[in-house]
Amino acid sequence: MESPPSSFSTFRSYLRALAQTPSRFAHRAPSVSSSYEELSWVKSRSGSNMHKSLRWYDLIGLGIGGMVGAGVFVTTGRASRLYAGPAILISYAIAGLCALLSAFCYTEFAVHMPVAGGAFSYLRITFGEFAAFLTGANLIMEYVMSNAAVARGFTSYLSAAIGIPTAKWRFTAAALPKGFNEIDLLAVAVVLTVTLIICYSTRESSILNMILTTLHVLFIIFVVLMGFWKGDWNNFTRPMNPNSPSGFFPYGPSGVFNGAAMVYFSYIGYDAVSTMAEEVRYPIKDIPIGVTGSVVIVTILYCLMAASMSMLLPYDMVIDVEAPFAAAFSGRWEWVSKVIGVGASFGISTSLLVAMLGQARYMCVIGRSSVVPAWFARVHSKTSTPLNASAFL
Repeated sequence: MESPPSSFSTFRSYLRALAQTPSRFAHRAPSVSSSYEELSWVKSRSGSNMHKSLRWYDLIGLGIGGMVGAGVFVTTGRASRLYAGPAILISYAIAGLCALLSAFCYTEFAVHMPVAGGAFSYLRITFGEFAAFLTGANLIMEYVMSNAAVARGFTSYLSAAIGIPTAKWRFTAAALPKGFNEIDLLAVAVVLTVTLIICYSTRESSILNMILTTLHVLFIIFVVLMGFWKGDWNNFTRPMNPNSPSGFFPYGPSGVFNGAAMVYFSYIGYDAVSTMAEEVRYPIKDIPIGVTGSVVIVTILYCLMAASMSMLLPYDMVIDVEAPFAAAFSGRWEWVSKVIGVGASFGISTSLLVAMLGQARYMCVIGRSSVVPAWFARVHSKTSTPLNASAFL
């Protein structure tokens, strides 16, 4: 099937398309495409093909890297103190099961239609183009805004780890409004570096992610071992304050499920793996192992971390809910707090890398649908990556 002329090809074409907005909207909003169209002529709008270089172990690494960021260091303390108590590890198990069920859905779609569009493409063939557009626009904004915030978080954690005040990495622009005038040079450098890497090669991006993710997991294992070594098993059932609710379930089943709702945030990121489906060598085999395997591994790590923190501190002594692990070691083993800061920095780096890979592929496929200029859909002939979308975002 021949592709229709682009509305963005010339300025006159754009004005003509703009005048036809009502009729075009009525025609395109409910229209659905087929998986055959997405895999054939829609995909061909990118020119070159993305290189199929990823295997199941790459997807597991990308899934772990996308999920295990700094969020778990924050949500564990907050959910334990306010909702679940020591049963926070059950909350993580429940949230992990929910994430796994969702991952099964992503896996089924990705195997059936291995393209780079993820949720955008899945909605386009089921609910139509308008639902896909709303989802795609929200995902792009979510990725861009959260990546900017995550990059600034990298500066904070790294500064804490090496003992340099965060203000040293930032300068104040007097012309900007107060509260929005601190320019974070290190965050900018991190974003530009990651952009260059993902533009150069998906394979090399995966290798870098594997290295950083391995280092981050080693830091997590270190924290878990320190917790089991230095912690007290009695903290699972005995609060510090006798007036606080006691037992493993101090707030009952409802507290456990409320905690699960809060810690589910820590699992966000596995969906980005589905955007890599077009670059997987054997989708039928590699995607199910990669997506579900990463969720299972992360669930085990999170439950161990939750158990470790519960042993280190009685749940009612988690004063600093924003940094419970660092607070648990402060005053006794300050060097461990610095190790946690370094580990969190690696986690932020991997989550940023995976998120930026995902956002570029979303933008590329949205470009293929002619909702945005086809320039965003171009795949570079030498790097086999969506270079235009990566650089723009």
